[in-house]
Amino acid sequence: MTDSLKRRLGPVLLTAYGVGVMVGAGIYVLVGAVAAEAGVWAPLAFVAAGLIAAPSALSYAELSVRLPEAAGEVAFVEEGLRAHGLAILVGLAIVAAGVISAAAVLRGGAGYLGLMLPFSQTQLILGLGLGLIAIACLGVLESIGFAALLTLIEVGGLALVIWAGFTAPPVAAYLSPPEIPWAGIGAAAALAFFAFIGFEDIVNMAEEVRDPTRTMPRAILAALVITTALYLIVSTAAIRAVPQDVLAGSESPLALVWASRGGSVAILPAIAGVAALNGVLAQIVMAARVLFGLGKRAPSLAIFHHAHPRLGTPILATALAGALMLAAALSLPVSTLAEATSLTLLAVFALVNLSLIFLKRRTPEAAFRVPMIVPVFGAFASFAALAAAFGGLT
Repeated sequence: MTDSLKRRLGPVLLTAYGVGVMVGAGIYVLVGAVAAEAGVWAPLAFVAAGLIAAPSALSYAELSVRLPEAAGEVAFVEEGLRAHGLAILVGLAIVAAGVISAAAVLRGGAGYLGLMLPFSQTQLILGLGLGLIAIACLGVLESIGFAALLTLIEVGGLALVIWAGFTAPPVAAYLSPPEIPWAGIGAAAALAFFAFIGFEDIVNMAEEVRDPTRTMPRAILAALVITTALYLIVSTAAIRAVPQDVLAGSESPLALVWASRGGSVAILPAIAGVAALNGVLAQIVMAARVLFGLGKRAPSLAIFHHAHPRLGTPILATALAGALMLAAALSLPVSTLAEATSLTLLAVFALVNLSLIFLKRRTPEAAFRVPMIVPVFGAFASFAALAAAFGGLT
C-alpha cells in the first residue's frame, strides 16, 4: 500500500467529472420533486439554487488553490476556523452526503431503467451499484474517463428533452401561470440545490490533478456555468410540456417530457440510467477520497489513508462508501435522500465560506483570489437557504 495518489487528471476530464456528477445527481431525478413545490415556477427555483451555489463555488475555487488536497473541506475548516474536531465532523458529513447523494441517484436511475428492463428495483440497485464500485476501484483515470463518456451521453439525453418540451403543446398552467408561491420556491430551491452538488466534489480530487493551481478554479467554475444553463432550459421544457401534478408523481419525470412528443419509451430511460450511473460513480469516487484525506488528519481513521500500489486508488475507502450507498438506496425514497444531502451540504458550505473569510483576513495573498464579499455572501446565502428549507419542511 502507498500513502499517495497518482496525478493523472487534466482540466477537460476534471470539468467533465464536475458536469457529470451535477447533471447525474439532479436534473433527471429531481424535476418532479421541484415541480411539486414550485409548480410552473420550477425554473425559478433552479435559478435560485444556482445563485446560492455560485458564491460557494467561487470560494471553493480559491480554497482549492490555497489547500489542494483530498478531503478539501476538512483542510479548509481546520486551517480557516482552527477547529480540528469541527473539521473532522465536516469531513464525515461530506462522506455521508456523498453516500446519500449516490444512493438517491442510484435509486432514481433504477426507476428509469425499470421502465425498460425485466428486473426489480432491488435487483437493479444491487447490480448497478456493485458494478460501479468495481469501476471506482480500478483507477482514477479509468473511472473519470468512463464518467466523461457517460457525461456526453447524458447531455445528449437532455438535448432530446429540451427539443421535446419546447415542441410539445404547452400545458394550461404554463400559458396562464399562477402567482409565485414564494414559500414553495424556498423549499424547492433547497431541494433543487441537490442538482448543483458536484462542484465541491472537484476539490477532493486535488491530489490527483496535474497543475492544480491552474486547473482547479477553471474546472469548478466551468462546470457550474454549464450545468446552470442546462438546468434552466431543461426545467422550463419540463413544466411547459407536462402538468405539475403528473411531474410531481413520477420518479422518472423527464421520460414523461420525452413521451409528450411521442418519443420512444426506451430511449430516454436508457439515457437517464446512464446519467444515474455517472452521478453514482462520481460520488463514490469523491467519498472515498474524503475518507482517504480524513485518514491523514484523524488517527482513528488512519486505516483509510492507504492507496493500492498499482491502481493508485483507496480501495478500502471505496468499498466502505459503496456499501453504505447500497444500504441507503435500498431503504429510502429519492426525495428524502435529496433533502438530507442538500441540508447537509448547505451547512458545510456555510462553514467553508466562513473558513475562507478567516483565511483571507490572515493571509490575503493567493494565486487565485475572489473578493471578500464572495465568501460573505456565500455564508449568508447558505444560512438563508437552510432557514428557508427548514421553514418549508415545517
